[in-house]
Amino acid sequence: MSFTEADGENISPGFHEECAVFGVWGDPEAARMTYLGLYAQQHRGQESSGIVSLHDKQHIVHKGMGLVGDVFQESDLNRLSGAAAIGHNRYSTTGASLQYNIQPLSAHLLNGPVAVAHNGNIVNAHDLREELKTQGAIFQGTNDTECLLHMLARIPSNDIVGCLKEALPKLVGAYSLVLLTDDRLVAARDPYGFRPLVLGRRPLGDGSFSWVVASETCAFDLIGAKLVREIEPGELVWFDQNGEHRERIPGDTKRMAKCVFEHVYFARPDSQVFGLSVYESRKRMGEMLARENKVDADIVVPVPDSGVPAALGYSRESGIPFELGIIRNHYIGRTFIQPSQSIRSFGVKIKLNPQSEVLKGKRVVVVDDSLVRGTTSQKIIRLIRSAGAKEVHFRIASPPTTGPCYYGVDTPGKSQLIAAQHTLDEIREFIDADSLAYLTTQGMMQAVRGDEKEFCAACFDGKYPTPTDALAAQ
Repeated sequence: MSFTEADGENISPGFHEECAVFGVWGDPEAARMTYLGLYAQQHRGQESSGIVSLHDKQHIVHKGMGLVGDVFQESDLNRLSGAAAIGHNRYSTTGASLQYNIQPLSAHLLNGPVAVAHNGNIVNAHDLREELKTQGAIFQGTNDTECLLHMLARIPSNDIVGCLKEALPKLVGAYSLVLLTDDRLVAARDPYGFRPLVLGRRPLGDGSFSWVVASETCAFDLIGAKLVREIEPGELVWFDQNGEHRERIPGDTKRMAKCVFEHVYFARPDSQVFGLSVYESRKRMGEMLARENKVDADIVVPVPDSGVPAALGYSRESGIPFELGIIRNHYIGRTFIQPSQSIRSFGVKIKLNPQSEVLKGKRVVVVDDSLVRGTTSQKIIRLIRSAGAKEVHFRIASPPTTGPCYYGVDTPGKSQLIAAQHTLDEIREFIDADSLAYLTTQGMMQAVRGDEKEFCAACFDGKYPTPTDALAAQ
């Protein structure tokens, strides 16, 4: 049996956040609302951020590498004038983490300026790029979103909605999009509904309101907007001087494939995703986990912060007291000078500190949301044992992760997924736990009030909604 310490001292669980989109129409502080909306969705992408605003039918652009608070200064927001804007936070899932891949992407087309921000992944992007190159397309970046701009440029129409209705059916995979032209804001969601996209309204001082679109509802909470509804899978919504409009994206209605990992890990717990409270669904996952995998123990301890809601649910269902046995340091800068001498598990210790007063002599149930590579879980368990725990029972509030995601989530390859390569007992031995158990797929689906016909759980069950052979070979 062999394991790869692929993540070194990184305490990341292995799946990385996706991207966030935000758009606002009819707000005198559009750019500032977009800045705040991106700030609230920083968890979905930390590599780069950008905003495009609309003023006098012209686009004003500011974007850069880094976090929202680092990319935008007061002077930048003052320059981003206008009553409409779109924004994007990026974590690269397709295309390198480089300046020219920062979104929103923008271009001047036959129908005027167009800017687009995208959350998801177009699984046929490689084929589309090659076809567009034969038609003379010159690509500036390496991300899949650029394909859409080239497709729109080749449609002989000055109606952006008509162009999108012709172009979008050619895209295979996941897309939640916001687009800004010289006279309208457009939002679109793929027919599978992989990624969330929500519509809201923000009250203005004169009694009117502005329209807002975001990946998650937590963005609405920060700016005082009210959730109206989800943008439906396969729906086009746009806003102009005449108000709100909507149409269906042409094509056959496909099966629903809402990403269940949004509820397991990605979304902020204070968001509503796919019509459900993420916090409540994670607590239900913990409850189901306790029903399926009982153990005699003294305390339930979450891996902070991702495991907290599930641990609360596990504690409530099992009757075992909940304790914060591990404290997380939230104030680590982006750069940190490590000591010259080696310190065992230093990368974990700088972020997570076990409380010996809570753990010493106890039989501990440790709850986390997922187990991807296993090396991080091993380090955490050893920290808990070093604090004096008598027993450590590891419980995972999701099924074993056995496959990568092709729909907008940066994931390790199958060879790096511990559950795809090893038995349950081998994993338990490697992470040094007294026992190990996962939530079943059935328990997870009960927690999100759904079934396999509504959700994509391909990273757990291997049932991909689209063909993936070509992607797996790349």
